[in-house]
Amino acid sequence: MSQYVPLLVALPLIAAFAMPLVGMLGKTIRNSLAIIAMAGTVTAALLLVYEVLVNGTIIYAFGAFDPSLAIPFDSGGVPIRILFVIDAMSAFMVLTAAIMMFAVVLYSLSSESEQTGQDGYYALLFLMMVGIFGMVTTGDLFNFFVFLEINSLAGAALAAYRINKGLSVEGGLKYAFISTIAGLFFLFAIGMLYGQYNSLNIAYIASVIDLTGLSLVALVLMITSLAMKAGSVPMHFWTPDTYSSAPSSITAILIVSSMASLYAIFRVAFSLYGVTMNVVTIGWIIIILGILSMFIGVSMALPQKDVKRLMAYHSVSQIGYMLVGLGVGVAVLGDTQMMNEFGLVAMEGGIFHIINYALYKGLLFLIAGAVIYRCGTRNLNELGGLGHSMKWTMGFFIIAALAIAGIPPFNGFASKILIYESVFIFNPYISVIAMVVSIMTLASFVKVFHSMFMGPKLPQYAEVKEVPLPMLIGMGLLAALIILFGLFPDLVVNLLIEPAALAFIDQSGYISSVMGGI
Repeated sequence: MSQYVPLLVALPLIAAFAMPLVGMLGKTIRNSLAIIAMAGTVTAALLLVYEVLVNGTIIYAFGAFDPSLAIPFDSGGVPIRILFVIDAMSAFMVLTAAIMMFAVVLYSLSSESEQTGQDGYYALLFLMMVGIFGMVTTGDLFNFFVFLEINSLAGAALAAYRINKGLSVEGGLKYAFISTIAGLFFLFAIGMLYGQYNSLNIAYIASVIDLTGLSLVALVLMITSLAMKAGSVPMHFWTPDTYSSAPSSITAILIVSSMASLYAIFRVAFSLYGVTMNVVTIGWIIIILGILSMFIGVSMALPQKDVKRLMAYHSVSQIGYMLVGLGVGVAVLGDTQMMNEFGLVAMEGGIFHIINYALYKGLLFLIAGAVIYRCGTRNLNELGGLGHSMKWTMGFFIIAALAIAGIPPFNGFASKILIYESVFIFNPYISVIAMVVSIMTLASFVKVFHSMFMGPKLPQYAEVKEVPLPMLIGMGLLAALIILFGLFPDLVVNLLIEPAALAFIDQSGYISSVMGGI
């Protein structure tokens, strides 16, 4: 089963380079290739997730039969191997990315059908998926940087894809700028760790790391750079412009890209540094970033008239929930009793919220794209009465809006309740802030619902009809998963979330699985 590991990056990479050539043969053949490549990649992802959940961590060393050959010379290995490590958390992220990839490719078949440059669009889309899959599976710091750069370059180009009188170009340039700064910070951090430990392998560095001044600087640089890419306050300034100007299908993938960066914060905090760092201080820093992200994001969303910009600010707000869950887990990492009492539950809530956020926020952006596709505007003051002719889209919006506000029985409630309860034990004031933010989120989306779908049908939209079937299927898949995850949260937690959280806090298990117990 481990032979499916390279297919995660090989299939979309081959598809990305083949798209311009196949596009010369016609639109139908190019779209067929996109569907085949998407189906193959998603199948490989699901097989890997199943294998990890059944048999445990998969270690794959490119060019070596034994993964231990990827560790340094002084332990008998060759330090130039590229190593992929798929544990329960990596499998969780692979599943999240695969679901969104499936929905977005189907949605794009119709949403981009009238646009020029579709060969480049699909090539960059698959290249971006290469970066995301690589980020969440690699066990090597430098290769993480390489996949981060692939992801960033493709994302910047896709954000600027439609030009849109220069607005999309501005969003793409901001994304490229913040990605460049984040990449440089991360590269500096890698250099600092490599200079001290003569290795780039995460497991090996974790086994010998000492919190020297240089290692602490590297930690700060890595968390700062990854928080930038995730869109956390105060590094969130690129998010509204990039998310609002990019095609809605691409915004959904940019969300997964941000979650891959958030995953990397988890990986650095737990698997690389573990209890070596000052967990209380680092934990509170992450918690403060989370609180600021929640409150500033939702406050900036309330007055927005541009529906995609409003949703972009809500993205900043939702990232705060995940950071709070992570921060509480880090803050109590050194205390076994507190970790067992509520720290693990807080982490599970933060991890569960990653896939829930990707589902409902991705759906909300696809819905915004559907409205723009039919009406040609994203200004809430110019919309109204669309519920009469876009009933499916309106239904999907209700599901996604209730989910992001944390209303049962949808998936947003399932993850938020874990965060509320565990964080309340840690610090009740933080939990109260999180609940107030959810109330403000609900108020914001009630306004959006009224502006877009309620009221009489406006004369200029008299001929508006529902979006094409591929777009409805893409949105319907996400809506169905939102409902299923909300109705059966225990099953999801037991099957996916708890193993992912346990994989993170088991630093020794990660090290021994990679290094063969050496």
